[in-house]
Amino acid sequence: MVLNKFLNILFPEKCPICQQPASDHKTAPVCNECWQSIQPYTGPKCRKCGRPLTSDASTICGDCLQDNPAFESARSFGLYEGALRKAINLLKYHGTIRLSKPLSDILLQVDIPEVDTVLPVPLFKKRLRQREFNQSALIAKYTAEGLGLTLVTDSLVRMRETKPQVGLRSDERRKNMKNAFGVVNGNLVEGRKILLIDDVSTTGATVRECSRVLKKAGAANIHVLTLAHGMMD
Repeated sequence: MVLNKFLNILFPEKCPICQQPASDHKTAPVCNECWQSIQPYTGPKCRKCGRPLTSDASTICGDCLQDNPAFESARSFGLYEGALRKAINLLKYHGTIRLSKPLSDILLQVDIPEVDTVLPVPLFKKRLRQREFNQSALIAKYTAEGLGLTLVTDSLVRMRETKPQVGLRSDERRKNMKNAFGVVNGNLVEGRKILLIDDVSTTGATVRECSRVLKKAGAANIHVLTLAHGMMD
């Protein structure tokens, strides 16, 4: 495209993964070849929370057996690795906002259950001021547009600041998220079939707590959709 050529002349970029020129401005700085390497996870996974499993022998993970989450299902497009991890981090930590649209297009490849309302996992107001955007809200916006559904951003709220989840054990993540979310304008979620959007899920502590308060507020059912599933170190 002429626009791409013009932008590449003005703003030449190298792909942070392979160091080759990134010729498509929509996905830059990730080059087209690396972007095409982003593939869905097709291995065994928990049919409830979507966590990757080591074999097909089990269909429900131990966490879901011990503590059944409030959501009906949770799915991720791929694993938090390679080009997908780099693209998410460029959006989330480096402010490459233009990647929110192509990343949302990836989500549209997932088989999504029947829903009528899209909600993003919210940021605490202090962190939102610091970052100046909520990556999950950007992805949710384009996902809602792609599905032709209502986007609600002023109902599910983060009530308190929490520690970053990175580096915390599974039990610490659950404790960190306990009572971290609330619902205002409950009429916007009551009786709704909700698609809850986040960027990455590891233990699922965040989306579990969000789903709990949404169900308490009267949501009919909740399905979770994330770009990637992370693995605990």
